[in-house]
Amino acid sequence: VSAVAKPGACGVIMEINADFSKRVVVRPEDYNWTALPVPGAEWMIFDQADGEEIHATSIVRCQPGSRFDAHTHGGGEEFLVLEGVFSDESGDYPAGSYVRNPIGTSHAPHSDQGCTLFIKLHQFAADDTEQFSVDARNAGFIEGPAEGLTVLPLHSASNENVILERWEPGARLVLHDHWGGEEVFMLEGTLQDEHGVYPAGTWIRNPHMWRHAPFSPEGCLVYVKTGHLGGEVSH
Repeated sequence: VSAVAKPGACGVIMEINADFSKRVVVRPEDYNWTALPVPGAEWMIFDQADGEEIHATSIVRCQPGSRFDAHTHGGGEEFLVLEGVFSDESGDYPAGSYVRNPIGTSHAPHSDQGCTLFIKLHQFAADDTEQFSVDARNAGFIEGPAEGLTVLPLHSASNENVILERWEPGARLVLHDHWGGEEVFMLEGTLQDEHGVYPAGTWIRNPHMWRHAPFSPEGCLVYVKTGHLGGEVSH
């Protein structure tokens, strides 16, 4: 993990894995939880970089009864509920919910029973304005690019594509390059490639034109975002 304290538009912040041309792998044994300024809430930061808004990718963990003050998302918010139930004025979002709150949206979230979120802040394109949610646990997956691989498209915008991938045991992809890079969060099971083994809870950022041939001996469920790491990255 690469981290450096740096003055920026939002004051002095700790930049973490802020060079988007570098590959990063963070496994569960590497987690370092820090408290948020909300009672009962903490986060594990995967990457953080300063700009007009602070770009951050993290897991946020909330104890039962956690409540956040009303706030506006200047750069948008994308999250996947990993455990528990997350709630705001729009409704209740149980585990498996994928939610996008675009630039300018606001809410005052809480979690009565507690929850854990994979969350990305301030990473929306200006023309990405649709606010929506997907119940991924009850959605239909479609045939993927290889035998034993199915996908659930979650979102497509000018700067990114987001999907869930379900790998059956033994599924594999041929050697390929990632134009625009790839970001992966392991939800269930284990994925492997010639560079390593990635159990559930692993976060991976593969830079522009990264090459590999992944496979899954035991099967897995994976969040994947592509196309957002090519050329200059705005954050």
